[in-house]
Amino acid sequence: MVEPVGGNKRDHLEKMIPLIVQYCNVEDDELREYCFQAFESFVRRCPKEIGPHLHNVTGLCLKYITYDPNYNYDNEEEDEEEMMETENGEDEEQESDDEYSDDDDISWKVRRSAAKCLEAIVSTRHDLLQEFYKTLSPALINRFKEREENVKADIFCAYISLLKQTLPIQSWLHASDETNKEDIPLTMLQNQVPNIIKALHKQLKEKSVKSRQGCFTLLTELAKVLPGCLADHIPALVPGIVFSLTDKSSSSNMKIDTLSFLHVVLCNHPREVFHPHVRALLPPVVLCIGDPFYKITSEALLVTQQLVKVIRPLDVPCTFDAKPYVRDLFSPTLKRLKAADIDQEVKERAISCMGQIVCNLGDYLSSDLQPTLKIFLERLKNEITRLTTVKALSLIASSPLKIDLRPILAEGFPILASFLRKNQRALKLSTLAVLDILIKNYSDSLKPAMIECVLMELPDLISENDMHVSQVAITFLTTLAKVYPSSLSKISGTVLSELFQLVYSPLMQGGALNAIVDFFQALVVTKTVSMSYTELMKRLTSPIYSSSPGGASVTLHKQAYHSVAKCVAALSSVCPKEVPGVVNQFIQDVKNPKSSAAVKMLAFLSLAEIGRNMNLSAQKELKPVILDAFSSPSEEVKSAASYALGNISVGNLKEYLPFMLKEIGGQPKRQYLLLHSLKEVISSSPGDSLKPFVEDIWALLFKHCECAEEGTRNVVAECLGKLTVVNPSQLLPRLKKQLSSGSPHARSTVVTAIKFTISDQPQPIDPLLKGCIGDFLKTLQDSDLNVRRVALAMFNSAAHNKPSLIRDQLSMVLPHLYNETKIRRELIREVEMGPFKHTVDDGLDVRKAAFECMYTLLESCLDRLDIYEYLNHVEDGLKDHYDIRMLTFIMLARLSTLCPNAVLQRLERLIEPLRATCSTKVKAGSVKQEFEKQDELKRSAMRAVAALLTIPDVDKSPVMAEFSSQIRANPEMSSLFESIQKDSTSLSTTELMDLS
Repeated sequence: MVEPVGGNKRDHLEKMIPLIVQYCNVEDDELREYCFQAFESFVRRCPKEIGPHLHNVTGLCLKYITYDPNYNYDNEEEDEEEMMETENGEDEEQESDDEYSDDDDISWKVRRSAAKCLEAIVSTRHDLLQEFYKTLSPALINRFKEREENVKADIFCAYISLLKQTLPIQSWLHASDETNKEDIPLTMLQNQVPNIIKALHKQLKEKSVKSRQGCFTLLTELAKVLPGCLADHIPALVPGIVFSLTDKSSSSNMKIDTLSFLHVVLCNHPREVFHPHVRALLPPVVLCIGDPFYKITSEALLVTQQLVKVIRPLDVPCTFDAKPYVRDLFSPTLKRLKAADIDQEVKERAISCMGQIVCNLGDYLSSDLQPTLKIFLERLKNEITRLTTVKALSLIASSPLKIDLRPILAEGFPILASFLRKNQRALKLSTLAVLDILIKNYSDSLKPAMIECVLMELPDLISENDMHVSQVAITFLTTLAKVYPSSLSKISGTVLSELFQLVYSPLMQGGALNAIVDFFQALVVTKTVSMSYTELMKRLTSPIYSSSPGGASVTLHKQAYHSVAKCVAALSSVCPKEVPGVVNQFIQDVKNPKSSAAVKMLAFLSLAEIGRNMNLSAQKELKPVILDAFSSPSEEVKSAASYALGNISVGNLKEYLPFMLKEIGGQPKRQYLLLHSLKEVISSSPGDSLKPFVEDIWALLFKHCECAEEGTRNVVAECLGKLTVVNPSQLLPRLKKQLSSGSPHARSTVVTAIKFTISDQPQPIDPLLKGCIGDFLKTLQDSDLNVRRVALAMFNSAAHNKPSLIRDQLSMVLPHLYNETKIRRELIREVEMGPFKHTVDDGLDVRKAAFECMYTLLESCLDRLDIYEYLNHVEDGLKDHYDIRMLTFIMLARLSTLCPNAVLQRLERLIEPLRATCSTKVKAGSVKQEFEKQDELKRSAMRAVAALLTIPDVDKSPVMAEFSSQIRANPEMSSLFESIQKDSTSLSTTELMDLS
């Protein structure tokens, strides 16, 4: 009855659980074991139903985890001090174990089943974490002394599970401003670390390999959850580490687990705590480098690499003398570096480790340095080891010790140049990185011929097909322009033509654009090529000036104008003498009636970029020219003029901002464009310079927050939100007051404004916002549909960017959020379109916004959700409109990973809508769009099915088995399912390749 708990049996749990609790008190160990197995099954399969009884079940587990009638632990505790002093203490304990053992004693089974039940409780009840650290954690730590090996393993598993539950919410806990610090699980765990070490450190030298492995697995997890927490306890742990690495009875896995723990601790603890122990730790680690088993060697090399950083850090001053240990580190690593007939992983780790040794200790290697570098050169020629070697050379070349690389540069440069032709993306990127470092740090050792062979490969790397490779290649060119200006003359023609093509690409933005801007500036400053400022400007802008007035928008994407304008401004910033002439030229271009829309657009965008950082108030014609452009027939020109006014104002607020505010008040027709200009000013100006104008801007914005035009209201809301961030203590209460406004338009503007005060970075407004966000979230109950929609958008933004703002509000918000997921018949109407009737659902946008919020909460606030209540609404969404079904299919796939047990419990109800979607047939006479829509819906549903099939134990579900058979039997569904699986496999492979 225990195992297949589900279906109707859940209804009887209320009657069953008190009976099982009674049976635990019957003097029958076998019966008790079965009782705890039943509890474990209930906890895993019926978490909601067992909820009310969880306190009693936990109490029973804690009682029986100590149930050992045939053994007296008190004697052991009394002898504890003696055992720490005498070496043979472990042997004595071992003998006493044997003395007490009894073949008829099966109490260990009760303890084991109680431990497993605790593990199930911990892993399924994330919400009780603080309670677990108060009660469960001390009790489990106290039971680390368990004498039965198998039981101890399960106790360790339960504690490791507790640590793993603590890890995911770390960032949220730091983000949420909890009042009582003592309640934070991480703080509670920190306080319990000394007890954990006290309970474990002796066991690290026990004969039992299984116990030692359990200890190290637990300590590794602890070090990951609380980096630095073992700093005070290293002296207690070192003897156990050394013992496990040198003990002849240690298995391979034992050594690997010990090395893995040592690596984690070395990585995330202060270096100085290890300095007193280097003498003890180094010999056993070095011994492991020579181990015949490749996995031990590989792990030991990883630890050695980290030890090198510990004994001689280059980023901070260090008094520790590393010299006595250099030979011990170098010799075994060199032996592995030289070996050709070893595992690939060992080869790569040996290269990385030796790279670190040369980087940090190269000045101690004297005559060994050059032969080692020659080996690196050999590894560079090998296809299997070349990528790792390139990364190691980057490390060595960037070392502050200025390692002498001259002997390998002449031969190495052509090899590195050839890598730029290879298809392996990671190799190209790493090669460009190492070349950049070499040019910067070894410029006096490089000959023109070396640089030339690299230069020839560069033009092919600059292409919109791979923006990141292009960006890194352009950054390298910038370094060349600064260090070796003359070298670029040979390829300047081809490189520049590629660069100009890239500037005009619709994909150009961010890092790649900044790299091009830096390169152009370097060209002009260093006078690298024969191109002057004027010529570069001409080349940059010629496609726009030469295009015909009608065909401008066809030839270049809108983004290209922004990119060209940024380049123009960057060139002007390094040639300030040219600025007046260029600005005047752009003004004339705009005034000229024969100029095409494209030319005017470029002129305004360039004036915007130049004006943001320079004061253009001397140009008296600018204001009338921009205002005239607001009447242009071209929307693009209007938008560019609005952008220009905003950015030019940033360069001189005193001159331009009062003028802009006056125009907004007096020009209703141009209001929308002028408000966009104001948005640019508020977004780009420093807060302090805006403060004198805040009151005037605020008053003006509130005049327009009830505008009937939604587009205008949205711009006003963005301005209000960004302005509030400038002076939150004064302006946030004013926004809050407006919530009581009678106009739904005004309320929606205020709520949208709050959305623009929330960003993913910490800000001074955060604590103030957290205090009053509950008032703004009350608009989820507003009578106006549009206000509720924007309130959901604001809530979604908070949940996504700063979950700590809304975590404490969820109990109040969730009922209203779930309420918005329901279909409302009163909002559905029929519209007659000629002979046809068309159904319009006015509530669809609000429902969609509500489901989007639900999806966001999965990622940021999962531990605050009642997942079964949540699933009820997901079920409804699976039968809703096309847009909402698409969203709930994605949610279901995510839930399969995050809460597999809960999804498994609801499988019967979730499968039906999926089956209905996958089996739907489109009517024969339907339009093409309907077929495409249905096809996408089926694909999305099938992705959800594929995700459900990854849940453990899903194969035991009869409903899923039946649906799987139906999919296999139907050719259309079967081929769709296969293509989905292929997509997911190729996706994971691509991700792996990108990580290489």
